Formats: sequence, C-alpha cells, structure tokens
Amino acid sequence: MKTILMKNVECRAVSAALRRAKVSSDQVEDAARSRHASRITHPVSRFTRHRAFTIVELLTVIAIIAILAAMLLPVLSKAKVAAQKRQAMVEISQIVGAIQQYDSVYGRFPISPAAQSAAAVTNGDFTYGGVFQTPSGTPVTVGTPVNGSILTNSEVIAILMDLTNYPNGLLTVNTNHQKNPQRNIFLNAKISGYDPAANDLQPPGGVDITGVYRDPWGSPYVISMDLNYDEQCQDAFYSLQNVSQTASGSQTGLNGLFNPVANGNSDNFLYHGKVMVWSAGSDRKIDPTALPAGGGSANSGVNKDNVLSWQ
Repeated sequence: MKTILMKNVECRAVSAALRRAKVSSDQVEDAARSRHASRITHPVSRFTRHRAFTIVELLTVIAIIAILAAMLLPVLSKAKVAAQKRQAMVEISQIVGAIQQYDSVYGRFPISPAAQSAAAVTNGDFTYGGVFQTPSGTPVTVGTPVNGSILTNSEVIAILMDLTNYPNGLLTVNTNHQKNPQRNIFLNAKISGYDPAANDLQPPGGVDITGVYRDPWGSPYVISMDLNYDEQCQDAFYSLQNVSQTASGSQTGLNGLFNPVANGNSDNFLYHGKVMVWSAGSDRKIDPTALPAGGGSANSGVNKDNVLSWQ
C-alpha cells in the first residue's frame, strides 16, 4: 500500500514538472514571437536609422567643395587654352598646306589683283592682316596697305575653299570660279555663321559671314606670302626690328628669322620660305615695341602666346 502511494506521489511530481516545463517553453516561444513581431512592426534599427546633417556639417561640406572648385578652375582654364592652341596649330598648318597646294596646281598664289599690285610697289611680299590690340588696349593695324586699307584673309580663304559668294551672300574674288577654275577644295574650314557687326568681345573661331577665317579666340589669322618668289617671306609684323631682332646691331632674328641688311637695324627680318601664317593667341593682343633691354618682343609679353607656322 505504501509503495503504491509513493508511486502516485512521484507520478504527480513528474506530471507537475512536465507542466511547468511546458509553460516555460511556451513563455520562451511567446517571447521570441513577440521580439520577432516587434522587429517587423518597428523596423527602425541602428542600421536603418537616418540622422540629419547639422548646419555646421553642411557648411563644412560646402566650404570643402568651394575650395576644390577654386583649385580646379585654373587647371581647367589652362587645359582649355592648351586645347585651343593645338587647334590653332592644326588650322595654321592646314592653311599653309592649302596655299602650297594651290601654288603647285596653278603656279601662283591665291590672291587678288589688288594684293598683287600692292606687293609690287612694296617689298614684293604681301600680308593679309587685320586690327588687333596692344597691351594697353590701343588698336593696331597689321597688314600690307591696299589703297589706304588693310585686307583680311577673306580673299585667300574664298579662293582656297572655292567660294563664289561669302556666307553673307556678297561676291568674292573667286566669282564664277575665276581664281579656282578647277574648283578644287584646298581648304575645309568650319563656317561659324558669326556676324562681325555684332561686335562681340570674343567672336567664335571659324569662317565668319564675311569670309574671315578666325582662330579659336576670335582673331583673324594673319597670312603672308612670298609673291616675288625669292624664297624669302616678309610678314608685316614679324619683319619689324622691334619685334624680331635678338639684340641691337644683330642680323639674327627670333624664331629663325634673318635680316639681310647690315647690322640688322631695319624692318627687314625675313623667313626662309614662301608662306607665313600666325595667330595672336589667347590674349588676342600683339606688341610692336621693343624690349627695354634692346631685344625684340616676339617671344615675350603679349607676343609670347602667339602661334606661328614657322616656330
């Protein structure tokens, strides 16, 4: 009898322990489900919580961006000028090559009768130029005078591109292809559509509506040709003693030029070749005055950035 009672007590104890274990297990499961539900219901955690920038942090970022921009702008500006200089060198080379090809085909240079006549009464060569500015901003004219005026390169470009009319509709010296009867296209240049009457501070490069071929900075290309075929080309600007003489009394000129006149103290500096083409560069200015030390100014000041076909 005692043995049976003891077994009953033990059974009840085991049963109670099992019930408590079940309750504890259920509580653990409930707690786990509760935490899981909490994560689903409240998804904000340390990984997804977003903190707004403070005013101080925003101002700091803006200041850093401004400093970086200030550092980059000069670099970008220099890169742009370098790219424009390369473009000018390519266009100058194309002009020289086109003139030489024209001369090879026709046995003469692409010029008008007026230019030929003007060259005959000067030094035998001719410079198509234009109006530029000195360092002080004063206008200075470069070129061989024709009846008191200076011709731009539009005549040359019209002949080389076989244009009978300029983009503005006016007739060129090549009317009816009289200067290019074979109708060869010796030069392919971009037509910019720019009207000089707009008086923009910096016109675009390319051929404007009046036929003037402008460099990437908007100035006309200066073109000189050896019309007397003595293999010596004299440019209206670079022939100047103040510009090209290396030192007073020297016949040696800057950029490979030479003065055949004794002691070189004259405006007769020449290039050994048939064609000279140059650009006034990114500053669009030229300086016809000599350096204080007595040398020429061709490679200094505002002339330093000029782009030359013979350099």
